[in-house]
Amino acid sequence: MKTALSALARRTAEPPISWLMATKLAHPKLISLAAGFTDNPSLPVRETRDSINDLLRSPVTGQATLQYGTTAGELKLREWTAAHLQKLDGISAPKIYSADRVLITHGSQQMLYMTTEALCDAGDIVIVEDPTYFVYLGIVQSHGLCARGVRMTADGLDLAHLEQVLESLKRRGELPRLKLLYLVTYYQNPTGITTSYAKKVAALKLLKKYERAAGHPIYLLEDAAYRELNFGNVAAVYDRRGGEQEVRRSQTAATGEKTALAARGFADRVIYAGTYSKPFATGLRVGFGILPEPVLTAVTRIKGNHDFGTANLLQQTLLRAITTGRYEKHLGKLRQCYAAKAAGMRAALQKNFPPQVQWAEATGGLYFWARLPRGVKTGVKSKVFKAALAAEVLYVPGVMCYADDAARRKPDHEMRLSYGNASEADIGEGIKRLGKVLKKFV
Repeated sequence: MKTALSALARRTAEPPISWLMATKLAHPKLISLAAGFTDNPSLPVRETRDSINDLLRSPVTGQATLQYGTTAGELKLREWTAAHLQKLDGISAPKIYSADRVLITHGSQQMLYMTTEALCDAGDIVIVEDPTYFVYLGIVQSHGLCARGVRMTADGLDLAHLEQVLESLKRRGELPRLKLLYLVTYYQNPTGITTSYAKKVAALKLLKKYERAAGHPIYLLEDAAYRELNFGNVAAVYDRRGGEQEVRRSQTAATGEKTALAARGFADRVIYAGTYSKPFATGLRVGFGILPEPVLTAVTRIKGNHDFGTANLLQQTLLRAITTGRYEKHLGKLRQCYAAKAAGMRAALQKNFPPQVQWAEATGGLYFWARLPRGVKTGVKSKVFKAALAAEVLYVPGVMCYADDAARRKPDHEMRLSYGNASEADIGEGIKRLGKVLKKFV
């Protein structure tokens, strides 16, 4: 008998994150450097409790908090979001940074899913970074989309390669199926790379150049989930004499790169996805998007069918934390926390990894991206991965972060290492264990 499941349900594979979490549960002593969870001890328990108590202390605010909200989201939260983004970008463009263009979602993941659903049909094409956020690749796979990867450089997308991909699609008559370019622009998951503003503008110009052949708009979907997890003026300073690491204040500034929203003349081609989950509390699951028409109307209608609005209690709790200053104060502490953990992982990598393994400095976000010699595989079926599991340490195989693109073979000699959730002691021990494994194969 045939299944009653839809084509989408039949296509949808188990997300790699589910498998990684199950692996951790099956190995209680395992040190996981894989999960992109945030730091547990730093979660704002008191700040959240105080914010909820403020809201529920009065029947007036309590009843409003516990009632349904609107599909688009709490107006004051949308207004603050728009103003905050405009301040971060440092430009005056009130029409672009307008609350009317903001949609509050259940985390940025819902925003990514609904935007893809609104723009893409099965068989359509999206361009992604090589490598990219592997959870978004799950959305691509489940919707039956084709992905083309574009190489990364130290400051983001390889523009020459992007143009080659676009030209290839044009020659093959496939541009009408291209709908969007997806970029993770700040402290990218998985590589930690931040895309320069100049490259965002150049990418938009390239997309615009090929729109005539496509016959429709080609959007840039900017995923800025890690934007506020920069280390700011907290810089890692390493004292190797005593084997100690410490975090000191310095004049080193964050990159401060503008979003693609700031690109003049492209407001109707940029879709921006952000989140309050990672900079405050992941359990709150509040994200947002800034969208142009007609995408905004389409995505808002889809959200209405999904849940007719992000949970009002979560939105009001977050808004209260923002208006009382609790959010900003917590974010400052969080940046210091991750700067210290990144410093610990960096020192452990220096001490324990073979010199043939390459990795870049982390200046924000939650990850280090390590690259082994090309002949040393790191995938799930590799000897390195199996040996790491036997040594009770888990990483994300880099091959998971590459789209299925027939134009190239997936690299299988990299790994993503997260310092987000593991304790500083576990980070040091986990890298030590992994270093011993790598020395057997490198």
